[in-house]
Parts: sequence; C-alpha cells; structure tokens
Amino acid sequence: MTLSLNDLPLRDDLRGLTPYGAPQAPLPIALNVNENTHQIPDAVASDILDDIAVAIRDVNRYPDREFTALREAFAEYLGHGLAPEQIWAGNGSNEVLQHILQAFGGPSRTAFGFAPTYSMYPLIAQGTGARWIAGTRQPDYTITPEEAAEQVRAADPDVVILCSPNNPTGTPLGLDVVEAVYEAARGIVIVDEAYQEFAPRDAVSALTLLDGRPRLAISRTMSKAFAFAGARVGYLAADPAFIDALRLVRLPYHLSALTQAAAVAALRNADVMLGMVEDIVEQRDRITATLEALGYTPHESWSNFVLFGGVADPRATWQQLYDRGVLVRDVGIPGHLRVSAGTEAETTAFLDALASIGSAS
Repeated sequence: MTLSLNDLPLRDDLRGLTPYGAPQAPLPIALNVNENTHQIPDAVASDILDDIAVAIRDVNRYPDREFTALREAFAEYLGHGLAPEQIWAGNGSNEVLQHILQAFGGPSRTAFGFAPTYSMYPLIAQGTGARWIAGTRQPDYTITPEEAAEQVRAADPDVVILCSPNNPTGTPLGLDVVEAVYEAARGIVIVDEAYQEFAPRDAVSALTLLDGRPRLAISRTMSKAFAFAGARVGYLAADPAFIDALRLVRLPYHLSALTQAAAVAALRNADVMLGMVEDIVEQRDRITATLEALGYTPHESWSNFVLFGGVADPRATWQQLYDRGVLVRDVGIPGHLRVSAGTEAETTAFLDALASIGSAS
C-alpha cells in the first residue's frame, strides 16, 4: 500500500502546500535559478581545498559553535564598522531567515512582504507556523516609502521582509523605503540583500541604517556573487542582541567545520571571487538590450537576472527554449519569464535560442 501525505498526521496548516523546487533538468544551458554560472578560479579553489584539508583532520570533533573566524571574516568583508558579534551565519540565507522567523515569528504571528517577491518567504513563514501577508507593488514593481509604510501599518506584522534588489523582478529598493517601513513597523525588519553585489557600485547598502535600529537585520548570501551556491552559506548583520535571539533557535553546531573553512578561505579571496561580478553585470545588460531589440519588455534589474514581459505564452516559450537546450524560469507572473545572466557563451546561447523562436508579439 502506498501512502500519501494525506495519510499522515501532518500539521493542518501544512496540508495542501507543495515544497519549493525550481525545475532541475540536465540541459546544457541552465539559467533558471540565479546561480553564478562562472566556476571558481583555479587558484582560489586550490586555496579553499588547502583549508578544507586542514579542517578535515579535526572532523572527529564538533566545530566551533560560534564560528568565530567566519564571523570575523564576514565583518571585515562587509565593513561599515561592523564587529563579529553583529554577524550571524547559516547554511544558506534561507536558514538564516528561518532562524529569524523561528525567533520572532511562529504560531499566532505574521510575516509580511511586498508581492511579487522571493517565493521562499511565505514557505519559511508557514513552515515556522507564522501567517504570511502579501502586500502590493506598483505596476513596475517599485514601492514608494509612503505606500510601504501605510501597508505595513495596516498589516501590523511581527516580521517584515524587504528584498533588495527584489527577486524575481530585480527591482532596486530605496533606503527611504527601508527607513519608512522601520518607523511604521513594531516588529522585526529584514532587508534581504542577496544580490547587492550586482547593484551599481555607488548603490548604498542598508547596512548604513543599522546603527540605532535594533529591530533591523541585513541578510546576505555567498551563493550569488561568490559562486558558492553549492556550499550553502548565508549570513546577516544586526545588533548583538538580535544575534543572541537567534542562538535560542539554532541547532547545535549548525555550521560544519568544512563549511566554515571553505567560507573563510573564499572570503580571503574576495577580490578575485568578486571579479566575476563585472562580467555578469555586462551579460545582464546585454540581455536587457537584446530583449528590447526583440520586442520584449525587460524590467530594470540590479541583480544577476532579468525579468522580461511581452511574452504572449510564457509556458509555450519556456518549452520552446527548453527544446533548444536552454532552461529559464517561469515565475508565475503573467506574460513574463526570468533568465539568469550566465557566462558570455551561455548568454549568447539563450539570446540565439530566443531569437530563433521569433520576436515578441
């Protein structure tokens, strides 16, 4: 007899939900999940492996529960006068967000974000027992400080998540919006800067707003700019008291010694690792320009992907690209598809495949 979820005593609030999962297919050009498709430079990979080789000799012992060296490395990388006690990390930024929702959300509490936004936010909220509330954006996916504050006051959430730049739209978020939301909110405000390294160089991070705002946290990841998606390392900066709250809910020794060693070594090579960003931004802008030439409507993006409209039948276009060996993402926004900026060769393959389908109608 084959069982289904309905046959198990699952929590009532999880019934009917489906797990997160972007399509994974063995296609030669996979540009659907906003990965950094550039491989880590050989010299950096060798340096990381040297540190892992040292760490592996002590894996019979539990790792540093406070991941001290890694927090020091993150504080140095982020700058802004941050101290190690203001840093937290986890197995990907999703786990970092989960820690926040476990500590400040949970049953009978609410989490809020402006839709469309990262599809994991409501899943993390629901998984920790909180109720997700979706706010709205302008037709071009921007948010004004006044509208943002009004919606937050009306919803009165325990946790607000602001994605900056926003996923899946790539839309930048002004610091004035963050300030307005913080003043309007009584609870925690998270600014998820997973794609911050792809923003213009003069773009100011929300890290500049941390001082004097103990309910504010700035989340980052090594998955994107650092090409470390498979290593699963996310982190945040916040007030030390905020960090103490996360210790209450994390599992013991949640970051392995190998993860810590690899991340510290990667951060030591930050200048080389971030050298890939400039090429990715160049390919992103190339995608935008070519999409416009083909008659599509790409949205402004400060990330490593482009959301584009003008797609008459997203599912059919997705399949036509798939049949040509190119995997992109249908994020469920009518008339739109999303594509990650890959290497020059991958970008060319996508643009050629799209052009072969025909211009937007």
